[in-house]
Amino acid sequence: MKLLKPSWVNHNGKPIFSVDIHPDGTKFATGGQGEDSGKVVIWNMAPVLREEDEKNENIPKLLCQMDNHLACVNCVRWSNNGLYLASGGDDKLVMVWKRAAFIGPSTVFGSSSKLANVEQWRCVMILRNHTGDVMDVAWSPHDVWLASCSVDNTIAIWNARKFPEIVMTLKGHTGLVKGLTWDPVGKYIASQADDHSLKVWRTMDWQLETNITKPFSECGGTTHVLRLSWSPDGQYLVSAHAMNNSGPTAQIIERDGWKTNMDFVGHRKAVTVVKFNPKIFKKKQKNGSTPKPSCPYCCCAVGSKDRSLSVWLTSLKRPLVVIHDLFDKSIMDITWTLNGLGLLVCSMDGTVAFLDFSQDELGDPLNEEEKNAIHQNIYGKSLAITMGSQLSSTIIDNPEMLKYQQERQGNQNPNGAQASGPEHQTPKLTNVLNGESLEDIRKNLLKKQVETRTADGRRRITPLCIAQLDTGDFSPALFNSVPILPGSSASTQLTPQISSDSSTANSLVYMYVTSYFPALSQPMEPMKALDSRFTERSKATPGVTSVPLTIGITPLDRVKDSSSVKEPKVKDETSSDSEDKIMAKPLSMAKRKGEMEGAEVVEKRKKGRPRKDSFIRTHVMSVRIKDKTKEPSRLITPVAVLKLPTPSIQKSFSTQVSTDAIAYLEVENEVSVVSGARLSQLKWSRDGREWDTLLTSRITIATGSSDIVAVACEDRTLSVFTTCGRRLIPSIMLPAPLAALHCSGHFVMVLMASATLSVWDVQKQTALVKNESLNPILSGTDATVSQSFLTRQGVAVVSLSNGKTYCFNSSLETWNLIADKQDSLVQCADFRNCVSSQDALGSMGPLALTQGRNLSAGRLASRLSSTPHHLQQGMTLAFLEKQLASALILLSASEYRHWLLIYARFLVNEGYELRLRELCQDLLGPVHKSSSSSWEPTVLGLRKRDLLTEVLPVIGQNLRFQRLFTEYQDQLELLRLK
Repeated sequence: MKLLKPSWVNHNGKPIFSVDIHPDGTKFATGGQGEDSGKVVIWNMAPVLREEDEKNENIPKLLCQMDNHLACVNCVRWSNNGLYLASGGDDKLVMVWKRAAFIGPSTVFGSSSKLANVEQWRCVMILRNHTGDVMDVAWSPHDVWLASCSVDNTIAIWNARKFPEIVMTLKGHTGLVKGLTWDPVGKYIASQADDHSLKVWRTMDWQLETNITKPFSECGGTTHVLRLSWSPDGQYLVSAHAMNNSGPTAQIIERDGWKTNMDFVGHRKAVTVVKFNPKIFKKKQKNGSTPKPSCPYCCCAVGSKDRSLSVWLTSLKRPLVVIHDLFDKSIMDITWTLNGLGLLVCSMDGTVAFLDFSQDELGDPLNEEEKNAIHQNIYGKSLAITMGSQLSSTIIDNPEMLKYQQERQGNQNPNGAQASGPEHQTPKLTNVLNGESLEDIRKNLLKKQVETRTADGRRRITPLCIAQLDTGDFSPALFNSVPILPGSSASTQLTPQISSDSSTANSLVYMYVTSYFPALSQPMEPMKALDSRFTERSKATPGVTSVPLTIGITPLDRVKDSSSVKEPKVKDETSSDSEDKIMAKPLSMAKRKGEMEGAEVVEKRKKGRPRKDSFIRTHVMSVRIKDKTKEPSRLITPVAVLKLPTPSIQKSFSTQVSTDAIAYLEVENEVSVVSGARLSQLKWSRDGREWDTLLTSRITIATGSSDIVAVACEDRTLSVFTTCGRRLIPSIMLPAPLAALHCSGHFVMVLMASATLSVWDVQKQTALVKNESLNPILSGTDATVSQSFLTRQGVAVVSLSNGKTYCFNSSLETWNLIADKQDSLVQCADFRNCVSSQDALGSMGPLALTQGRNLSAGRLASRLSSTPHHLQQGMTLAFLEKQLASALILLSASEYRHWLLIYARFLVNEGYELRLRELCQDLLGPVHKSSSSSWEPTVLGLRKRDLLTEVLPVIGQNLRFQRLFTEYQDQLELLRLK
């Protein structure tokens, strides 16, 4: 073993809190304190490994320095593919860095020596969620997720393929969370905190698997970090800062039953960091001796506050090496080189140390085949070919579950055919189509590849969709990969496999004939779409005519000619944490037929054609009049028939469902023909889990929520499934073709071509709205429907082109006007002085969604000097009462509370004592119980007396209402004592 302390690796005497070696071993990153900010530095590894490179002045040591963090950096971690670097600091931020294109050396800002950055690294994403210092970050296997933990007691799980989307926030710790580690199998993530606990969370549902407290109950004091680590075989988890008989230890936790019977002992002070070697080793054979079978073992490094470092082999009872007083202060972080022979350690004293081991000391590292064989033996699957998003559901740890899976496999292989792993246990719909096996179809398709020639004589081969025959191949066809092109003749002849298990791979493998398109066979980089909520679904291929797919939610009036079609940009709705989150969609998502056929056809049809996103009013005459010039008085009174446009049927389309975790729905119509029936396929996917199903009619609209998925078909049937693919109710027969479909929670809303509306609660199987006509809100106007949506409470909302928005009240069976953008009350209301700093941005919910930015116009009403004060006062009062009533009828609890407090402040400021007393009396209710009282103690789930507790401090700010305040304060106190 060799020990080196490169003095040139430093932060100018400031502490270094984290260090991590790049996966390719050419560089390493440090994070810590800068002069007046956080500092991340990327260093060259070559001068550390070789003395001659260290002495060579032409070889740079510092590659790049980044000072973007506003406060100290606590952790730096490279992604497993080496493309990105994540850093977390005391500024509550997680920054993701990527190397930029070379633009020449740049000077390190603020450096007196004019240091030059050899490499250019830029921050491509800033992740904001934590409310306290970020202490640790960790990339999951295959870089599917990025986890960060903070002193705010939470762990944030970020979707590394769609930054800054948050998959889940794990809450459960009652102390500062200071360490994270991913299970290399991908099934768990472990965290350790100052609350004397270590928690293991499942990645399948992000719920707590186990909470371990016994080894930490004796721990006294705290450490700056608690960096725990998982062994590369996934069998052991080693914690930091545990105690055994009042002595500091690193607790060893077994995966099997989470037993805590072993630990690493010997350090004099608390253990701060544990790091397993990424390699699995076997005992080194002596030269000339015959190879003997030996048990594989792992290597682990342990750092402590006692400034010492120990390295352990799991095959030995004592440490391999212990180095005392390696630093002047506590050890903060440890990292291994990918080959397993180099170890880099950093300390709070601002220095680093490098340990170089030999194979004679550690052993022979297993190659990838041997490592995969161990994983195959333990988990029944080689992790090398398993995609990270599928790990959580494909690995079987439970022996009983494994037994049932084996029995199922035996039932599916009656002739004794052996499958190679659990991934082959998914039942298949059919392997034969029209007497021909799928394998034969695959071969024939490859023989019948379609070739075209361009004007310059170059050959172009049309991509083909090949059905997947082996679900164990784990196709990398994720959402950010290049999809199949619709319209292929082969795509309608194949019968895909239908899976009932979300752990299986996609039922269709996106494969291309890559003879002339080698680039198309490569998946896109997982972070190509950092600034977009949707990844690219289709790309134009030279020589291949493809129909562009409509993705997301795009109003039809924004779709231009096919020559200039652009991918829609959709606002990020996941940032709102309101309980009244809305799933909003326009009336239709179908593209114009003219666009499918070409821009030239569009030009021919454009003249005189009504807008597709509007209602078509057809006047039905009971008497045919030949002479059109005659007076209208001679005609029998026409009956206006409202008709909504229905979406055109597409070969395939996809849409995104905004739930707690983003889900995707993909539809492919007429995927195959079986017994004369044309089958259409619906595929649902979220967080690596997916399912698909077949329907016997072409699908026109598909949408979903966090609880259900609804699909409307050409034959006027409506099917509803759970998010696991189970059908909830038999198909609903609709009285007319469907124009719009929305889901929210367990509610389904349909808007039919006959301009009627229905809303159902499919969980309770009750109808909230039954075939209600839109005629009351459309009659007598030239307005058209511009948007419709369904709130999370099951309230249907319809917006018109004239700026008015209505909702249907199922209790009163009436349409109610809840917003009008032309309303003078909105323009003249002035309630700026009634908005506190806490709710300055307003409450998010369905009411805010319908009013949009138009609401802020009222806050500029003070400029309307021509409006008398008493008139403006009256308009503001009317506006606020209308807002309060609208939030109530929309069942939006958060918005009701928001406007109630603003309304109370306005009443207090303007001296409306009668209204204020009436409001307080309604919130207080009767002091003595009475059977005749109709007072309800809650409104929209909010306790009225709790609301009164919030209103009373507002009243107390005005001495004029001192008597009113005292009266209700005393009554409220009296009720509490009862």
